[in-house]
Amino acid sequence: MAGTGAAETPEAARVAAGLGGLLGPLRRAVLRATRNAEGLPDLPEAQIELLRALSSSPEGLSPGAAAARVRVAPSTVSNLVRAMSAARLVERVRPERDQRTVVLTASEEALNLLERYDRSSTAALTRVVEELSDADRAALHQALPALDRLVTALETGDSTRQDPVGP
Repeated sequence: MAGTGAAETPEAARVAAGLGGLLGPLRRAVLRATRNAEGLPDLPEAQIELLRALSSSPEGLSPGAAAARVRVAPSTVSNLVRAMSAARLVERVRPERDQRTVVLTASEEALNLLERYDRSSTAALTRVVEELSDADRAALHQALPALDRLVTALETGDSTRQDPVGP
């Protein structure tokens, strides 16, 4: 990252504190608006993350690969899969080539739900962003590349740690 001097530390700390304070409420507000707009079920964020990982791997993922993909402990994936299987969102498939292993796939119902979440989320955000001033919209647009780099830096700088995410 670009920070090199001690003089930048207070500004970086203020930005980090402000961003940290906004991320949780922003995620929850988007999820709430998304659910309310479409009458979607109250899926926990961790389940949505696992569904995203499974939907991006049509051939399925082993539980260990799924845990690595969403950066959680394997026991967390086991708990998520147990709840999501009961809700018919995740399917456990035993490949013919190796009956000792299990591959996780998102059910058709889950893929439809995820598509509805994405469509509704985009629509809800679009409505709100349209109501912002031109300056605010421009500021958000300009911030997107920096936020993308922030995500990448956090993921690559923290590649060995797995965040505890509950079901």
